[in-house]
Amino acid sequence: MSADSPLIQSLRTAVAAAPQDVPLRLHLAELLLDAGAADAAVAEVAVALQHAPGDAQARQLMSRAMGVPATPAPRQGFDWKAAEDEIGDAVPPRFVETPRVETPRVGTPRVETPQVGTPRVATSRTEAPLAEDGSGDPGHAAAWDVEVPGAVRLADVGGMREVKDRLEAAFLAPLRNPELRRLYGKSLRGGLLLYGPPGCGKTFVARAVAGELGAGFLSVSVNDVLDMWIGNSERNMHQIFEEARRQAPCVVFLDELDALGGKRSRTQSSGMRNTVNQLLTELDGIDAAANEGVFVLAATNVPWDVDLALRRPGRFDRTLLVLPPDAAAREAVLRYHLRDRPIEKVELGKLVKLTDGFSGADLAHLCESAAETALLDSARTGTVRMIGMPDLLGAARQIVPSTEPWFASARNVAMYANDGGQYDDLVAHLKRKRKL
Repeated sequence: MSADSPLIQSLRTAVAAAPQDVPLRLHLAELLLDAGAADAAVAEVAVALQHAPGDAQARQLMSRAMGVPATPAPRQGFDWKAAEDEIGDAVPPRFVETPRVETPRVGTPRVETPQVGTPRVATSRTEAPLAEDGSGDPGHAAAWDVEVPGAVRLADVGGMREVKDRLEAAFLAPLRNPELRRLYGKSLRGGLLLYGPPGCGKTFVARAVAGELGAGFLSVSVNDVLDMWIGNSERNMHQIFEEARRQAPCVVFLDELDALGGKRSRTQSSGMRNTVNQLLTELDGIDAAANEGVFVLAATNVPWDVDLALRRPGRFDRTLLVLPPDAAAREAVLRYHLRDRPIEKVELGKLVKLTDGFSGADLAHLCESAAETALLDSARTGTVRMIGMPDLLGAARQIVPSTEPWFASARNVAMYANDGGQYDDLVAHLKRKRKL
């Protein structure tokens, strides 16, 4: 049949009269393709796909017209057990290099640590029915649960030697040696502020401190405190600290302190200013007898946006810079995120060199992206394959370290706003990296 045959001409007339009739247009396209008029067939199928983008017949016909092999249909009743056996019978080793004995991972729990959803110790107020004043509401501060002391310790944090030393001096050593604390007049008053680029393990360090203290862990964010009703935000802040006192020893962890305690001079909200005032009041009572065993840690990506009153001695007077993981820690993080995935011949040394400046979150995303590439390839070909170095290297080259924008902003602060030397550790790091 030729492209000018009477049947095709009649179909063209019918399609012109009913342009939205997708089956009729596809029938015309198929006849055109059989007649050797591939370009005309592509044009007809393209119009059909505009009306029905998900039409399987149209997609298959377009592939034929373009000369592209059709994607094999997914296997019905896919045998996942057979796929696992196929992966399990692979001979190549998972890693090329023998693991080095290095420090544990940064900002990543050990394999044997509890999974998400750590058991919590519920208080009697948590289990109380909803009261008229809202005190039984699960979103109310009084309904907060304190996580039981976990298995995460400072030994599980790779690198960060300076952070560990400062934590030891600020909290742990005085607690372990009360006689020496009294001899030297060392006060436990004041909080510790962890700062640095996002995704580098600040929250994990705080949990590790709670584990070292054998203390409960109470994590607080801005959404847990702020309330639309006047006075409720201050009450929530007070009740959170009251809960920590009842559950002592307890670490109160204020996440994103710049949101909870931002500079009052920059806000026009009286409610926000009052919330900061309440936080200051709670911090001033940290060394009181009623607050024995309550320790306050906070984290922020922008310490320069925190209210200056929160930074004075007796409050968050100690600051620690939490940097991206070093080489040994990056290797441990990568090994952790690849531990349960089907991989072969992975050269961690090459990946570690390629990921300098990556945060722990970036490394997790790298492994996820590589796994996604292998998964999609397996789905297209119908053959399950393992994750290899090309997948990981390709993912690493496509990911821009999320820490770079932070260091770009921090550089200006280090150069022009390092009053009193509070960011000397940041200045030292930027000089080591030749960024200052």
